[in-house]
Amino acid sequence: MLMVLPLYKWLLVAINLFGGPVNPNQLPSSPAVVHPLYVSVTEINHNATDKNLEISCKIFTDDFEKALAGQYNKKIDLFNPKDKAEADKLVSDYVRKRLLIKLDGKDIALEFVGFERENDAVWSYFQTPAATAPKKVEISNSILYETYEKQLNLMHVSVGGNRKSTRLNNPDKEAKFEF
Repeated sequence: MLMVLPLYKWLLVAINLFGGPVNPNQLPSSPAVVHPLYVSVTEINHNATDKNLEISCKIFTDDFEKALAGQYNKKIDLFNPKDKAEADKLVSDYVRKRLLIKLDGKDIALEFVGFERENDAVWSYFQTPAATAPKKVEISNSILYETYEKQLNLMHVSVGGNRKSTRLNNPDKEAKFEF
C-alpha cells in the first residue's frame, strides 16, 4: 500500500479539489482491491507577453503507452524511446486528435513543442498564436476515452490571471470557459 500512495499523491489532491474529500487512511488496505484512477490534467494558459496560448497535458505513462499501442498498433516506450522522432509524432498526433480548442468561436491548430517525462507521467507541450486574450475558450477533450471507460480529464484554463477549472468524466468531452 505504501507504493500506491506516492504514485497517486497528486491525483488525491486533484480529486479532493474536484470530487470531494479523499483521506489516504481510508483507502483499502490491500493493493489488490485498490481501484486504479485514470486521470489526465490539461493546463491552458494565455501568455499575454508572448502572445500565444500554451497548452500542457499530463498523462500517466503506462496509460499513455497503452493508448498509443492501441491506436497505432506498435509498442512504444515513452521513457526511453528507440526513435525520438517517431515518439514525438505519435504523442503529437494522439493529443491533437483528442484535444480540440476554439478561441472565441474559431478552431485553432496546436503546434507540438515536445514531451518530457516526470516521475510516472508524461507532459506533452503545445502552443498556438493568440495575440489577444480570448473571451471564450471551448474545449473538446477525449484523451484516453477509447482506452478507459472511467477516464476523467481535469482542465485548468488561465486568461488574464483568472484561472477556471473543470472535470470531464468519460463520455463527456465538451467544456466552455468564459473570461
